[in-house]
Amino acid sequence: MKSAVVTFPGSNRERDMMHALELVSGRKPAAVWHADTQLPDVDLVVLPGGFSYGDYLRSGAIAARAPIMDAVRAFAEKGGLVLGVCNGFQMLTEAGLLPGALMRNAALTFVCREVLMETASTANRFTAAMQKGATWRCPVAHHDGNYFADADTIRALEDGNRIAFRYAKGTNPNGSINDIAGITNAAGNVLGMMPHPENYVDPLQASTDGRAFFESICNAFAVA
Repeated sequence: MKSAVVTFPGSNRERDMMHALELVSGRKPAAVWHADTQLPDVDLVVLPGGFSYGDYLRSGAIAARAPIMDAVRAFAEKGGLVLGVCNGFQMLTEAGLLPGALMRNAALTFVCREVLMETASTANRFTAAMQKGATWRCPVAHHDGNYFADADTIRALEDGNRIAFRYAKGTNPNGSINDIAGITNAAGNVLGMMPHPENYVDPLQASTDGRAFFESICNAFAVA
């Protein structure tokens, strides 16, 4: 699997993501700068976590209008896989690639801790090789992770099997509606999630529970 990670001013998880992708896929990801206008020939594009442009205006709002995002939209429209984690999830909603919005955490405080995740859907190319209903450990670190959308949108996400991940066993850290931790677009090739699976892939880290997620993505491009 060939991948690329886009860095914006204020990103702080791009190296974590690149390490995770290389560790699991065996290929070093391409580094893409926010001011670039083209993407390399890859299978997966990742928008990493951090505080792009200092979260000025709204988290992800300026990054969603960066020059590289036109190429990201075109890539997604052609069926390419796009993953946004934390700030990257915020960018995807601001760019209109995913519905809804990420609001301030319900307690109005920055949250940095471990949560339990449930793999709620395997009906997309990101989670197809994961076990539906399984729970796993994953860290979060965000101030604006409270997912919200109108009732019709939530119904469409639920009915369309587009909620990829939920916070499990009462560990919702931000007040997200229906415990939503990650969603996909209707085609299943764009996924946004608030928790950071890239920080739980290496045996040197507190857990390797996030590795199954990246292995599932790689599996989508495995040659039979």
